[in-house]
Amino acid sequence: MHIYFSGIGGTGLGPLAMIAHQAGYTVSGSDKQDSQYIQYLRGHGIENIHIGQNHDQIAAVHDRTPIDWFVYSSAVAIEQPDAPELSFCRERGIRMSKRDELLNQILQDKNLKLIAIAGTHGKTTTTAQAIWLAQQLKLPVSYSVGAKIPFGEMGHYEPGSEYFIYEADEFDRNFLAFQPFLSIVVGIDWDHHDIYPTREAYEAAFAEFVGKSQYAVLWNDDAQKLGLSGSEQHKILDKSDPQINHLLQLPGAVNRQDAWQVAHAFETVTGQPVTVLPELLNTFPGVSRRFEYLRPGLVTDYAHTPPKIRGTLDTAQEVAGDNVVVVYEGLHNSRQHFIKDELRGLFAGVKQLYIVPSYLAREDTSLQLLTSEDLRDLMEPKIQTRTIPSALSDDLQQAIDNHLAAGDLVVCITAGGGGSLDEWLRARYR
Repeated sequence: MHIYFSGIGGTGLGPLAMIAHQAGYTVSGSDKQDSQYIQYLRGHGIENIHIGQNHDQIAAVHDRTPIDWFVYSSAVAIEQPDAPELSFCRERGIRMSKRDELLNQILQDKNLKLIAIAGTHGKTTTTAQAIWLAQQLKLPVSYSVGAKIPFGEMGHYEPGSEYFIYEADEFDRNFLAFQPFLSIVVGIDWDHHDIYPTREAYEAAFAEFVGKSQYAVLWNDDAQKLGLSGSEQHKILDKSDPQINHLLQLPGAVNRQDAWQVAHAFETVTGQPVTVLPELLNTFPGVSRRFEYLRPGLVTDYAHTPPKIRGTLDTAQEVAGDNVVVVYEGLHNSRQHFIKDELRGLFAGVKQLYIVPSYLAREDTSLQLLTSEDLRDLMEPKIQTRTIPSALSDDLQQAIDNHLAAGDLVVCITAGGGGSLDEWLRARYR
């Protein structure tokens, strides 16, 4: 079967393309821009990828090897519902779907039990921790994770595996397409306001997701939001449990909490006591763009919601105390509008703040574009005095170098993807 992925460089479709390739399907695809993810996929055997998404390019691919299944990202459908590739496949009756339908087909064909990690923030780290723990336990698993990990691929199919570990995204209601054997909910805080217009709608989607799961692990505050109580089906944990910090030595409270949920999930899967598993999780080496050190003193992190940003700053202050410098790239202009009130005091404990232009994608064009200066002006007056609107430039690199030389910890909160602060950093500090 020939599967064509439109938006193959994204963190949702990229790993799935890798899985399909490893499972023996013919894989090709396209993206609107080149990126490190594209190069990563090409380096791992998926060579038939072209940049640009027009009629002639997909026609040429189809002429060489007829496309059986066209898989497109949510962004493609939202940004351009009459996109040339979509029109091409509609006209020819080629099977079309988002990623969930293809993944469900793979789960069914390979008889895999789904372990799904969902939540507003922390999904990628928790998914990576689950993969790492399975490897340490010598438990064969297939998986998909939305970032590079130093101990495996972004997506992997393991012949003969019983479980599939999946980072289940709530955007575009994707996670509701699945019926997990076990789900981990890492935290619920209203997001994706274009999909869920109210907090109630967002929480209702998570309630439905947990309802589709045979077993679930979640925090007590999230269980209260969903009206759930502890049972054989629902394992409800307390963030104030002293065993978390006693048994886990990972840096950052949020990382220790993520690992605690993973330990409880794998107690269900393997039957091993939850008190034994943290020793293996303490060796977790981390994941790309989640408090990742590009060099000593320079960190890149994908935090993009206020709770996640606060968690990143807490981790940074564990490491560097008052000597934390932040470079902030907002993910989506529309999100900056929604979190304006929380941005006001979010960076209060930061020694110096640099704001670069927000990363734009899936935007509401009716909203004013908030510039770096606009975002600075939203901050409390005391924070504004140590905030510098900036650009991805030599001047910013010089400022970062000066802070590194002074012994500061520079934390770059960045969207990732083509043209982002994260890619700029990797080019400058590779």
